[in-house]
Amino acid sequence: MYRNILVPISFDADRDTSGPLKLAQLLATPDAQVTLLHVVEHIPGYAISYMPDDYLKAAREAIQEQLSEMAATLPNAQGIVIEGHSGRSILDWAEQNSPDLIIIASHRPGMQDLLLGSTAAQVVRHANCAVHVVR
Repeated sequence: MYRNILVPISFDADRDTSGPLKLAQLLATPDAQVTLLHVVEHIPGYAISYMPDDYLKAAREAIQEQLSEMAATLPNAQGIVIEGHSGRSILDWAEQNSPDLIIIASHRPGMQDLLLGSTAAQVVRHANCAVHVVR
């Protein structure tokens, strides 16, 4: 049983978040803190100039709302949105907040993942705590 669980959440169309959330509920102690974390990737400067001024703020608010709804289904859970590179930002957050378990969803690897590495693979390789990968 774990007392501080981090669940990185991706809103990609092919990702199912129900598995990691169920597992977090099963592995958490009754008083555990569960954090649902979404990383917003940086948008290059040349692309951001073509977007409406309030796009990033509105997108972040929408993501936060979805995370809060998901967190409401778990006791002692909260949703957090941060910015950065997915793998590195998850690891940085984990280093600062010391979870004792990271539950991360993975997908079937494609050619791009074989060349560049997936977020889940990066977290598994470099996390300082237990990592459970859900496929």
